Amino acid sequence: MKRPGVLFVTSEMAPWVKTGGLGDVAAALPASLRGAGVDIRVLIPGYPALQAAFPDARPVAELPSLAPALPPARILEAHTDGLPLLLLDCPALFGRPGNPYLDSYGKDQPDNARRFGLLSRVAAHLGQPGSPLGWQPDVVHVNDWQGGLAPAFLHYEGGAASVITVHNIAFQGCFGHDMLAALGLPAHAWRFDAVEYHNQLSFLKAGLQFATRLSTVSPTYAREIQDEHFGYGLAPLLRHRAGALRGILNGIDTTLWDPATDAALAHPYSSDRLGAKRLNKAALQAQMGLPSASDRPLFGVISRLTHQKGLDLLLAVADGLPALPAQLVVLGSGDRDMEAGFCALAARLPEHVAVQIGFDETLAHRIEAGADSFLMPSRFEPCGLNQMYSLRYGTPPVVRATGGLADTVVDIDAPLAANPGNGFRIDGDSPHALWMTLERVCHTWHNRRRWLDIQQNAMRRDFSWEQPAREYIELYREAAAAR
Repeated sequence: MKRPGVLFVTSEMAPWVKTGGLGDVAAALPASLRGAGVDIRVLIPGYPALQAAFPDARPVAELPSLAPALPPARILEAHTDGLPLLLLDCPALFGRPGNPYLDSYGKDQPDNARRFGLLSRVAAHLGQPGSPLGWQPDVVHVNDWQGGLAPAFLHYEGGAASVITVHNIAFQGCFGHDMLAALGLPAHAWRFDAVEYHNQLSFLKAGLQFATRLSTVSPTYAREIQDEHFGYGLAPLLRHRAGALRGILNGIDTTLWDPATDAALAHPYSSDRLGAKRLNKAALQAQMGLPSASDRPLFGVISRLTHQKGLDLLLAVADGLPALPAQLVVLGSGDRDMEAGFCALAARLPEHVAVQIGFDETLAHRIEAGADSFLMPSRFEPCGLNQMYSLRYGTPPVVRATGGLADTVVDIDAPLAANPGNGFRIDGDSPHALWMTLERVCHTWHNRRRWLDIQQNAMRRDFSWEQPAREYIELYREAAAAR
């Protein structure tokens, strides 16, 4: 059966523009789909970082103003490892450096409705007859709210089938009623069963309402977002569309994240050469200014420092680390009070805790390799990637059973026949529950034979994009047939 042509629409793509998991997915999934024979092209705003990375990108389409609030734009074509990139060139909207969504004060950029309205409008335009590219996809695949209006435009105007993937339902892209006409949507779209949401225009709701098929980034999260607690107000709509919704677990880039070939590591290793992992622990301790202590476990954290990630729970118990005894390395940024809390913790316990505020890709790899166990006590986690990096690096994760964490981490005390125990689940959302799990990790770590079995169980799991790509191809076929 012919594989559908796909326009993959994203607001970020690693390594050039990345604020979270979407950037990694956009870098890896289209490449995997192309490798599987899909005719796929990636549409992304032409941010300064992408313009600089592809100075020879050639113009392939001139776009007039497609709605009252949308300026003219161009499409530039570039290639990365053979994958076609379509850069939406509009300096007035996408010419600012820095975070793609926030200004220098951490506030939403005031013209985000126009910026991502343009991305959505152009995506739909390319999916309609008469596409200026001379190529029309069978499916327009948008990601999160930033492309969410494209399925609505395709619904009202006709064109390709559409798929929307929800990476985090908490972010919904809500704007005032005045943007309805400004972005070119018809007046009759202002309905509760269309784009209106609590008297606002919701990009994400529009996508969930009108996309031919819906997906999210793990099977458990697909179930969770149909519940009021996780659905952020959209659970009734998702229950209504449950037959069109599928949870497809993200993969990871197993070439980039491979402890046997990782150039960031002082000592590469594999599941049958795990002795070298201890050398990476010593190297990490030295880099972070911690004593080289081989007689206690070292916990690692790489995260946004936010309430969602559950790291306030860690702050509440971390003064007990000397009693375990254990060490902790933290890399991340986010809530200013939480940043200050971890810095103060490191100042109080310099032999047990080291903290670096910000992000450092090389250090992230070294933490995954050098830590004994990875902490990820998220209150919700649509998919999560770090727990999969940790499993691949033989660094058993400590997680709550939510979203993709529940789909990837099997508690060592409750193994499944097909998936033996590879990590630790926290039983509850409290500092006490986290502390009890940390004690369990430390007790298990001292049983070297059992710990080695857990590490090898973790490293045997396949987290490549091969299986998710097959599932997306099937989803595209369903969408094209339904359309």
